[in-house]
Amino acid sequence: MSEENRKDSLDEFEEDITEYIGKDEHSNSLALPQQMLPKRMYIMPVTNRPFFPAQVQPVVVNQDPWQETLKRVGETDHQMLGICYVEDSRSENGIPGSDELETMGCAVRVHHAQSDSGKVQFIAQGVQRFRITQWLRRRPPYLVEVEYPREPREEPGELKAYTLAIISAIKELLRTNPLYGEEVKQYLSRFGPDDSSPLADFGASMTSAKGHELQEVLNTVPLLRRMEKVLLLMAKEQEVARLQAEISEEVNDKVQKHQREFFLKEQLKVIQRELGIAKDDKTADAERFRERMAELQPPEAVTERFEDELQKLQVLEQGSPEYGVTRNYLDWLTQVPWGLYSEDHFDLAEARRILDRDHDGLDDVKDRIVEFLAEGSFKGEVSGSILLLVGPPGVGKTSIGRSIADALGREFYRFSVGGMRDEAEIKGHRRTYIGAMPGKFVQALKDSKVANPVIMLDEIDKVGASYQGDPASALLETLDPEQNREFLDHYLDVRMDLSKVLFICTANQLDTIPRPLLDRMDVIRLSGYIAEEKLAIAKHHLLPRLLKRAGLLKKQMSITDAAIRQVIEGYAREAGVRNLEKLLHKIVRKGIVKLLENPEQPVRVGVADLPAYLGQPAFRKEKSLKGVGVVTGLAWTAMGGATLSIEASRIHSSQRGFKLTGQLGDVMKESAEIAYSFVSSNLKRYKGDPGFFDKSFVHLHVPEGATPKDGPSAGVTMATALLSIARREAPQQNLAMTGELTLTGQVLPVGGIREKVIAARRQKITSLVLPEANRGDYEELPDYLKEGLTVNFARTFNDVYQVCFANKPKRGASVH
Repeated sequence: MSEENRKDSLDEFEEDITEYIGKDEHSNSLALPQQMLPKRMYIMPVTNRPFFPAQVQPVVVNQDPWQETLKRVGETDHQMLGICYVEDSRSENGIPGSDELETMGCAVRVHHAQSDSGKVQFIAQGVQRFRITQWLRRRPPYLVEVEYPREPREEPGELKAYTLAIISAIKELLRTNPLYGEEVKQYLSRFGPDDSSPLADFGASMTSAKGHELQEVLNTVPLLRRMEKVLLLMAKEQEVARLQAEISEEVNDKVQKHQREFFLKEQLKVIQRELGIAKDDKTADAERFRERMAELQPPEAVTERFEDELQKLQVLEQGSPEYGVTRNYLDWLTQVPWGLYSEDHFDLAEARRILDRDHDGLDDVKDRIVEFLAEGSFKGEVSGSILLLVGPPGVGKTSIGRSIADALGREFYRFSVGGMRDEAEIKGHRRTYIGAMPGKFVQALKDSKVANPVIMLDEIDKVGASYQGDPASALLETLDPEQNREFLDHYLDVRMDLSKVLFICTANQLDTIPRPLLDRMDVIRLSGYIAEEKLAIAKHHLLPRLLKRAGLLKKQMSITDAAIRQVIEGYAREAGVRNLEKLLHKIVRKGIVKLLENPEQPVRVGVADLPAYLGQPAFRKEKSLKGVGVVTGLAWTAMGGATLSIEASRIHSSQRGFKLTGQLGDVMKESAEIAYSFVSSNLKRYKGDPGFFDKSFVHLHVPEGATPKDGPSAGVTMATALLSIARREAPQQNLAMTGELTLTGQVLPVGGIREKVIAARRQKITSLVLPEANRGDYEELPDYLKEGLTVNFARTFNDVYQVCFANKPKRGASVH
């Protein structure tokens, strides 16, 4: 409450005192002590503090057992109830015994009694103190006989002095605690200031004294002695209030002191800056930038730019926008590791060990990487090199890049350029733009803290283009060893040397990479894994990693080799191992559920258990399509190699016609037209009916029509299918082929030989027809891929015909 409100309460108290002086004590309609009081009454104990005759306040008691007491009080004419104080009840049920109640109590009139939620509440209006003379009922509801002690007459002068002393104490309490104002108003509504006895009781009720001290006041009938005790209690209350005020004042002083210290410190900073004793934020920034640059070895052009920008910073106001732009520029410029290089490790044996540790299979890729490191070891540095790792998803391209960094002992930084459409992501924003930042390569050097890290550009075949520029074109300068010695970032606007950086790019296919960009890269193909390699990867890498991630021990859960092989062949046939890892993770999760249900029983997963863990296999053993007009081709997709059956059928013989289905691309449609034209014009040469196509409507279909297909490599396969229906003879079984066909019957080379060979082995096809021009690609394959295969190399379609229909292995056939 404010000081103004406190004064109003005091003035109102003094006005009420003046108003009530000389007023008849019987003029109030409420019950007063001189009215007729009962000799017998029901009593109720209270435990917090005694009740005084001058009080009016609500009382709340338990409904059980005191509701019956209030009911009986309500049935009396006088509506009076006795309230006695109980200091500490020793009763177990919470109901005090008759011997625990104080003999002296207060008679109250009960108003507005009501019960709710197990409690009974009523308004108690204090009337007169009483003394118990006889117990009539010693269990609830308590009933007693009482007497009302008379106060002895006191000397008027002394009584007036005590009365004024209590009034003064009440006024003092009102000043320190305005919350007492409402109680004073209630008192003045019933009694006048000349009612000394109620005034003494009211003064005692205002204090926060303990229950037994207040009971002593209630027990004291002589008024002067009672007033002495009340004045003592009120003096203690005033002292507590004074201490509370001092504490509050001390807290306020501390707050003001802190505010004063804050302002003085700010003034001291200004004075120190004026005297040159302390540095402002601008000077501190400049010194920090100088300290950073002193630890680097920047080129002369960078040093000159640094000094120019630092000089500009020192003349700019800190609140100006240009200050923030310049400060951010210097922050970036001094965090680029100018001239700091890490030492390369050229231990080829250690490099081989790291590659073998991190990857199973891929021996040809490992050999190529070791050769690359050997070349760097010979000349003493690995620079000016951009490697491109091409392969299907999940074959380990990113992890191989990390292994190369570990083998060289360099820092590794990876970011994806897939979907990147803004040239500024590569070369940075110009400083004129709000929120401008350097490009990704500057950020890579800053994070790696050396100028020769290994930077991996993931998904480079998925770079986009938009109105904001072509990031693929921006990469030309970055990935050209002849140009990246003076790479220019638009934000820094100084030349920087990226020639010591080893760039490793990854892609799923080469078709979408711009040719100028592809020419700058050294391509290393990762074709995918066969079942044996996947099994080794699952046992040595995937499953141990999953068990460790789940917190499982090998003895708690195991998967048999046969079960892993079944997962590979029946559920995860893709070229990589990403889906295989997901399926193994699913098995581990379900195994954990079983372990939680039965911790003592280890989980063993065999082939027969797989349907319960993974459902039915997604791939079943395929029946090779065979018969007249059916030929198996080999395809190459971004997901790896695949086999593709091509079907040709004569629909009717009423007219000439040719129909294609199977969602074929433009190139593949042209290959089909070429095959149709070539076979039609050479039927006699290949012992077919020369007039077959003149009167036949032929339908050529490539199954799995929902999958888009394109490319020229199915030319010889389509021609063989068409020749088969013209000869009415099925081609050789367990045979697959690939190759582009020309109108003159030449068989041209195709790509993806490794992937196609792996796909044939996956389908257990043992005889292949490949273009002669791809013989070198086949010979470079590892022996474990060529084992058990019969490969026929064809220069012309006549070679294909000899293998498929003459059943004579052609000269040049290779059997392993």
